[in-house]
This record gives sequence, C-alpha cells and structure tokens, in this order.
Amino acid sequence: MSAPTAAADQSLCAPLPVLGSDVTVPLVTGGDVTYAALDYAASAPALKRVWDDVAAYAPYYGSVHRGAGYLSQLSTDLFENSRATVAEFLGCRADDQVVFTRSTTDSLNLLAAVLPAGCQVFVFETEHHASLLPWRDARVTCLDAPRTPEQAVATLERALAGREPHGPALVCVTGASNVTGELWPVRELAAAAHAHGARIVLDAAQLAPHHPVDIAELDVDWVAFSGHKLYAPFGSGVLAGRADWLREAEPYLAGGGASRQVTRRADGGVDVQWHTTAARHEAGSPNVIGVYSIASACRALTEAGFADLVAREQALVARVRAGLAEVPEVKVLSLFGDDAPRVGVISFVVEGWNSSHFAAALSAEYGIGVRDGLFCAHPLVRTLLGSEPQEPGECGAPEAAPGERSLNAVRVSFGAGTPDEHIERFLGAVRELVTSGARWNYRTEDGRCVPDRGAAQV
Repeated sequence: MSAPTAAADQSLCAPLPVLGSDVTVPLVTGGDVTYAALDYAASAPALKRVWDDVAAYAPYYGSVHRGAGYLSQLSTDLFENSRATVAEFLGCRADDQVVFTRSTTDSLNLLAAVLPAGCQVFVFETEHHASLLPWRDARVTCLDAPRTPEQAVATLERALAGREPHGPALVCVTGASNVTGELWPVRELAAAAHAHGARIVLDAAQLAPHHPVDIAELDVDWVAFSGHKLYAPFGSGVLAGRADWLREAEPYLAGGGASRQVTRRADGGVDVQWHTTAARHEAGSPNVIGVYSIASACRALTEAGFADLVAREQALVARVRAGLAEVPEVKVLSLFGDDAPRVGVISFVVEGWNSSHFAAALSAEYGIGVRDGLFCAHPLVRTLLGSEPQEPGECGAPEAAPGERSLNAVRVSFGAGTPDEHIERFLGAVRELVTSGARWNYRTEDGRCVPDRGAAQV
C-alpha cells in the first residue's frame, strides 16, 4: 500500500510561491507540461517574495558605502540591515561577523585564506568539493566516511587526539549531505572539536534551506551557505562567525572598501590600514541586490514558520522514500541507514540504467528536472557505489552509453516550493521507466545522454 501524500494531511502548510512554477517545457513525445523542478540541491528556485522585494528596491539602486546622495544612503542602510537580518536568522553571537561572499565555495575559500600559520584542517571524505578542496595551503587530514553519526564523532575525536597539542586546528563538516540528504551530528562534532582545542566551520549549504541553523545553539565557530540554495538568485553567499581570525589576517581581496586608510610612503610604496570589520573581506562594490535577496529569503522562511516548512518537507521525504521503495530496481544511497534523519535530498541508482540516461528520460519524456553524476562529491559517491575513479567526461561524469551499468547516481531534491504534484509525477515516471522503458531513443553527446532528435520514437 502506498504512503499517503503530503496533501492528505490538511494540517501541513502549502508550498511557498516560487518563480518558474508556471513554466511549461516541451516533451519529445509531443505536447507541453509544467516543469517539475526537482534539483533544489543544486539551485532552488527563487521565492516570489524575494523577487518582489528585489523588484521594489531596484529603482532605488545606488552605490553602497561611498555616496552622499539619498539613493546611496538608502542602499547602504539596506545593505547593512541585510547583514543584521542574516545574523538574526543564523542566531549569531554578539561579537560574530557576517561577511558577504559569492557562494559557499567562496566563503570557505575565504576562511581557508585567513587560517593561522600551521593550522591543521580535518575534513571527512564525504564533503562536497566546496568544503573538501579549499584547504590546499594547510595541513589537511582527510577522514574516512563514517557509517553512523556516532562513528563520525568517534573518528574525529581519535584524529584530534593525535594532532599536535598546541597548534591551531579547524574541523570542516557539512550539516546535511548534498548526496544523501542525511543530517550530520553537528553539535556533537563541535563539542569534540572544542574539547581538543580545535575550531569548526559548518557547511550549511544544504542545511540552511531546509532546517533552522543557530550558530550559538550548535556552538560552531563559523557557518557558510549560498543564496542560490536558499531561494534567492545566484551570486551571493555568507560566511558568519568568529571575528578574530578574519580580523587578524590579510584581506581575502585587496581593494576599495577593505581599506580604511591608504597613504603613500616616501620611498614610493603604499601603506594600508585595513578595516577590522566584515568590510575587511568585502573589497570592491558589493552585490547589494544579492545580499538583499538573501535577507529577504531569511525573512520569508522565518515568517512562513520554519517548523511548518520542515514538517511539510519531511512528509515529502517520506513519500519519496516510500514510493522508491516500491520499485525493487531502485537503490537509495545512504551512509547512516534508512532511519537517519534527512532533508529533501535523495540519491539513487536504478538497476539496468545508466544514470544519465535515466535523468535524460525524466526530463525529455516527463518534464522533470533532476541531477545525475557525482554531485561534486566524488569520493563520497564512489564510496557509496563501491566504484573506482573513471576517466571523466563532461561535468566529471564518465561517458557511458544508454543501458550500461551506472557508475554515477540520480539525485532528486526538493523543498519549500515543491508542489505535491511534482513528487507524484516523479514517482510515477520512475515506475513507468523501470517497468516499460524509455519511449524515445537516446544517444551520448559530449558525455551526456540526450534525446536523439533524428531517431524514430521507441
């Protein structure tokens, strides 16, 4: 018997209005269908509330921090008020700084650039590349993938116990996996880090859009996330947390805005006094619209009632997992097991299908957008699949013809703006593709499966 849909529980809130909800796309089999965006883990659609707020501000656009005119002052106030909104959304401590960046990747590269000399970084192999790769100039200890949350804490404690006792150390960990959606024991990992004199940064790219994040409650030192996963447009991100390492390091970027005073020396050189505030690492004209859009998204999620949004998403997670469990050929990927709490991110493989072929068929024949591949988390996906590295094709995905055994996975992801119909269409499409096969011919082009427009229908 099928699990009930989220719509069956009238106590659950409605999905939040998002841009693109009425976009139609053509099907190779004929006709159009409303697009089902189920790739939230890569980029969530912008909330209509966010877009409306940005549109209302756009006529008043002005330079930030540099102008005496009314529009410049208005834009400066909006920029700094947005900083306060984000700090409140994240539960920042009184002396924390909120630095605006381009993305989670940019935020963690910024933190990597301000690490004290000799800092040792501990990171699990399960991390997204954004939190696995920025630490090139540090001493990095990469930890094996744990199979339970308790094992994750024990693994970290053992590693920290064996480090040099007096040197600086940083632990980097995800809040929710971008592959399995599983929640990590952040509070326990933070306690382990602090017990051994280390600091911890939380990659909240997949956590913040789905679950409240409170820096003080979790007792993490920094949080990083991206606007384009938090229902805001592209190009903005946040690094929030302890100020000392940020204040003591050279600016991430040198330029206007980061400098408080610049003087020329007699020898022809230049002396600089850098800001000690967040502006120290925000050189150049800031992306005020991107920053405002993040603040708008924070307000929208808070006002909608995060607890209600979480409850509805959990109903969708349960529905997807129950629906996929009804198809024996589908294997859902997991580190911590079926009972592990997770957000709306689920990856799976389908017996007898190449993941690119399956994702292409979902798009071309059903108007469903998912993602396939290694999801910028190559070590984790290979661990989950038990596969070895292959020669990469486009976007890091090995080339494979339709029907070959998959060396990658398919990922479906959803959130506050996902209608129940999208979930039901996805599950119905999975069943039909597994039972009856694709209705169209596909070919490999540049490492991707695409519909063969010149071929006859299957």
